[in-house]
Amino acid sequence: MASSLKWLLLVHQLPPRPLYLRAQVRRRLSQVGALPLKSSVYVLPDVGDCLEDLQWIAQEATAAGGDASVCRAEFIEGLGDAELKARFQQASEQRFAAVQAELQRGLAALRRRKGAQSAGAPIDRLQRLIDAATEMDFFHSKAAATTRHLMTEIRNMLRPASKTASPDVAKRMDLRRRVWVTRRDPHIDRLATAWLIRRFVDSAARFRFVDASGGAVKRGERSFDMTGADFTHEGDRCSFETMCHRLKLDGDALRHMSEIVHDLDLKDSKFGRPDAAGVQRLVEGLSAAHPDSGARVTAALPMFDALFAAFGGQPVRLGRTRG
Repeated sequence: MASSLKWLLLVHQLPPRPLYLRAQVRRRLSQVGALPLKSSVYVLPDVGDCLEDLQWIAQEATAAGGDASVCRAEFIEGLGDAELKARFQQASEQRFAAVQAELQRGLAALRRRKGAQSAGAPIDRLQRLIDAATEMDFFHSKAAATTRHLMTEIRNMLRPASKTASPDVAKRMDLRRRVWVTRRDPHIDRLATAWLIRRFVDSAARFRFVDASGGAVKRGERSFDMTGADFTHEGDRCSFETMCHRLKLDGDALRHMSEIVHDLDLKDSKFGRPDAAGVQRLVEGLSAAHPDSGARVTAALPMFDALFAAFGGQPVRLGRTRG
C-alpha cells in the first residue's frame, strides 16, 4: 500500500576534522526539528520549508569538507508513517512542555505582582520560544493550543488597563485616520484583519510593519496581532475574531470568514472548515508572489473581497475621511 505521507532524508558522511563540524550539523538539524533514523540519516516530513532547511544544512556540511545528500523517501516496509508521525508529535509535545513550564512560571509571577508591567520584559523571548516550537510542530499537536492560551493570558495581564477596560478604542470613529502597526511577513490572521480594517473601519488606513517580536507603537497609532496590541488574540479568538467581536461586526459572511481564519491561524480544527485548505493555498501563493509585507496586504484585499462575496456579503460604504 502506498504511503500517504512523504518524507525528506538527509544522509551525511562527515570527516573527523574539523572537530566542530559533527556537533554543528547535529545542532542545525535539531534546530529545524529533524529526527535521527541512523547515526548519519535524519528525517523531516516533506512540508513547508523543510526541503530548503535540509538543503542548506547539506550545503554547509559539504562546504566544510563533508558529504551530504537530500532525497525524498517513501517508507514501504519496516518503519511506517504512523510511527514516524508519532515520533514527531512526541518531540513537539516535549518542546511545548518546556515552553509551557516557563509560561506557567511567568504567569504565576504576574499573579503575585498583580500584573505589574515590570514583569513583561521576557515576553518577547517567550514568544520567540513559542514561534520556534510552532515552526517544528509539523503535525499540529494539542500542546500548541494550550501554549497559545497561556501566552494570551499573559498578554492580557500585561496589557494596560486602558486597553482592556476602556471601550473607547473599540469605537470605529476613534480608529479612523490611523496608522496600523503589526508584525511583518503577514499571513492569514494579519492579512484578514488588515482587510477587515480597510473594509469596515477606514478605507484609507495605512499599515506599518515591525519585527516579528513586535515593536514600539507611536502615539496615535493602533496595532493588531502582536504583543500588547489593541486587537490581538483574546482567549481562543484570533485577532480577526477579536476585532469582529469588539467592533460588533457580524453577519453570516463574516462569521464564515472568522471560522476559516480561526482554523488556519490556531490550527485547532475548532470549526472543521473544509474550505480552509483552499484559502491556505491562496495565502501561500500570495506570500510567495509578494515578499514585501505592504504589497502582500494590498494583493490580499481582492481575495478577501471575493471570499466575503462568496458567502453573501455586501460591499460596505464607509464615510469619507479627512487628513
